[in-house]
Amino acid sequence: MQRLWGSRWLVAGASLAAGVGLGAAWGTRRGGGAPAGGLLARLPVVPVVAAAASSPLVPGGAARGELARYGLPGLPQLRSRESYVLCYDPRSRSALWVLEQLRGEALSGPSDRAACDFREDESVHEYHRATNADYRGSGFDRGHLAAAANHRWSQAAMQDTFYLSNVAPQVPHLNQKAWNNLEKYCRSLTKYNKNVYVCTGPLFLPRMEADGKMYVKYQVIGKNNVAVPTHFFKVLILEKLSGEIELRSYVMPNSPVEETISLERFLVPIESIERASGLLFVPNILKRTNNLQAITAGRNS
Repeated sequence: MQRLWGSRWLVAGASLAAGVGLGAAWGTRRGGGAPAGGLLARLPVVPVVAAAASSPLVPGGAARGELARYGLPGLPQLRSRESYVLCYDPRSRSALWVLEQLRGEALSGPSDRAACDFREDESVHEYHRATNADYRGSGFDRGHLAAAANHRWSQAAMQDTFYLSNVAPQVPHLNQKAWNNLEKYCRSLTKYNKNVYVCTGPLFLPRMEADGKMYVKYQVIGKNNVAVPTHFFKVLILEKLSGEIELRSYVMPNSPVEETISLERFLVPIESIERASGLLFVPNILKRTNNLQAITAGRNS
């Protein structure tokens, strides 16, 4: 594969494969667990955090109740809305991942983007949420994770994508050009597939500094220290009419990327995203089907 690993837009392949990312970052959700309904009730596959899938929350036996006497300091923060499901990371003031279902009939409708405003997500504790003031004068766009144009079917569904919990600081050139092309490509896939599921999120990848050591470094903006990702990922789960499942996974750097560059250049093995993000996709998918194809660079899309 590849020109991708030698690309100047991504860290070296070894770094991405090593996968130093956010990991299993969880925060507390005041007032209970994940809300029911919305898109969450309709999704066949939801990514999990690897650590949460393999270890108990607290030790078993009588000690469990005693340890939880004063509450647990962190639990998964899921938000289920009509247009997407989101897992929030209070440390970064953004999402670990956002999962949405794209359907051809939902890509058009009466909704008006000009009538939507970015707003704080008041379901997130005030200590842990971003505000519009954090982005003002930062030089970064408020980059959608679940894209507004994916949900033209409903004004309310489109407005939901403007919660700042569904936003991350994104370089304007990337947001408006190459990343926008990737979003358009995702929408085009609804013409040829029964269902298209898109999972999007930030990555914080390491790079080697002058001293020869690897570091994870990223900027923060605003008084709430909103984390600026070094990269972004999109994982596409395509349900074919034949019953096959195709998996395509992309990583783009949070830096200017010319829109003339083929999207194929940003295809990566899904394992690299799983390692870097602390999330797992393939085990979940294989619970539903054994008919899985992974698409990587060099294959026609």
